[in-house]
Amino acid sequence: MRKLIFNICVLMISLTAHAQSKTIEIPLEIGEKVWSGIVNEGSNMPVNQGKSFELYGDNFGNQVQPLLLTSKGQYVWSEDPFKFQILNNKLIISNVISKIESGRIGKSLSEVREYVSRTFFPASGKMPDKLLFSAPQYNTWIELQYDQNQEDILEYARNILANGLPAGVLMIDDTWQEAYGVWNFHPGRFSNPKRMIDELHAMGFKVMLWICPFVSPDQYQICREIGKGKGFLMQRNQTGGTYAQAKQPALINWWNGYSHVLDFTNPAAVKWFDDQLNRLVNDYGVDGFKFDAGDFRYYPVHENAVSMKDVTPNEHARLFAEFGLKYPLNEYRACWKMAGQPLAQRLRDKKHNWEDLHTLIPNMLIENLVGYTFSCPDLIGGGDFVSFLEGSKIDQDLVVRSAQCHALMPMMQFSAAPWRVLDSVHFAAVKKVVDLRMKLTPEILKLAENSAKTGDPIMYSLELLYPNQGFENVNDQFLLGKSILVAPMLKKGALTRTVVLPKGKWLSDDGKMYKGGKTYQIYVPLDRLPYFKLVK
Repeated sequence: MRKLIFNICVLMISLTAHAQSKTIEIPLEIGEKVWSGIVNEGSNMPVNQGKSFELYGDNFGNQVQPLLLTSKGQYVWSEDPFKFQILNNKLIISNVISKIESGRIGKSLSEVREYVSRTFFPASGKMPDKLLFSAPQYNTWIELQYDQNQEDILEYARNILANGLPAGVLMIDDTWQEAYGVWNFHPGRFSNPKRMIDELHAMGFKVMLWICPFVSPDQYQICREIGKGKGFLMQRNQTGGTYAQAKQPALINWWNGYSHVLDFTNPAAVKWFDDQLNRLVNDYGVDGFKFDAGDFRYYPVHENAVSMKDVTPNEHARLFAEFGLKYPLNEYRACWKMAGQPLAQRLRDKKHNWEDLHTLIPNMLIENLVGYTFSCPDLIGGGDFVSFLEGSKIDQDLVVRSAQCHALMPMMQFSAAPWRVLDSVHFAAVKKVVDLRMKLTPEILKLAENSAKTGDPIMYSLELLYPNQGFENVNDQFLLGKSILVAPMLKKGALTRTVVLPKGKWLSDDGKMYKGGKTYQIYVPLDRLPYFKLVK
């Protein structure tokens, strides 16, 4: 019936535009709000008048969809990047590469979101490994930094259990390997990696390894094997030359210096990478991989690099993400057009401050709005290891409130060891909220399984679930599914917060019944995560 209704009410405008087109202008109604597919801009949405964004070659540190949605049911989609601006009550689309599709579906964000999900990024029917949702994740980055080693990884895992936290996915981060592209456990830091992974498995953990598409240029043997003459790496652009004319791998500047980058348009390069990871799975029992550094800007096509197939930087990133579909246990941070697929999508690194804590909910809501529903809000307390070094001033309240913010999202991930950085009172508050998550795990898994089948969000904004009721700017609370409203404390030193409840009857975590359609001030002590269940 719903499909029939859509077919009746659809007023679709399909616009075909090519690179030579100047602009496409789409009128907006007075008060019509716009959301984009740029996840890292979530805290700045709805998009402000006058703002302009170019999607070609820039993923803003996170996932991107070539998508615009409005509160009155309009959408814009293209298979290729474009530039957009909101000006004088118009959506202005420019720098168009391929077909732009636009239309109006119903009269709300909810109706148009359902249509674009089904049409442009339908659910695959699969989800990432259930353990990513059913227990907290643990990443070794902040505790070990650039000294990932067998002894300390095992100690970290033992301490997780000894301190009363449940086993889950354990991610071993950068520097476990000999070098970028030399995907062997570093012999100086791992005496017996197979035994280490066996021991982690025996403790109840699944093990992921950090991985990236780069190859260190000083690894002569590897570069000789896959670089010069083989074309597994993006090649240096010889001043406008072609791929066939290129003779040396390109050097790409990324956060760890200069490296070569694999060309995923070359099937032989994909097979080589696949062989490296399969060896880790088969020889050591590795369960999956954290795929990092797939940002668009690391594929500077036509500037100083060329590839086997002439594709956009965005498409290079998509091909790297597509590779991860081989592994149910995966994680990505930079993606293009991979919504609806069984990939775990993490927010970009957050700092250890309250300002970045405020971005978690709006950015996670955009991930779910544009189809990246299997989402994780970065590391609890922030991902900057300098903030957690011995002698650093750690804001313990922030760590607790961050854990509470994570707890009823699709995934939650620790890195800084809470038993190290927190006193007993703050650590008890963290364990309390982990217990709450474990209690609600069946509901979270049910929502993830439904999203895999239908493409529905796991997290909803009030505007998405209760459209056109004035909730478009409410971005400090969210709904887990359609019946649990979550309102974490996000302000330093505060013990009360405002909660907006839509119409209905809501039962709070402290047993109080609230009538919806109103705004309330509630008391939020350090160990409380307020949530409300819709009972009628």
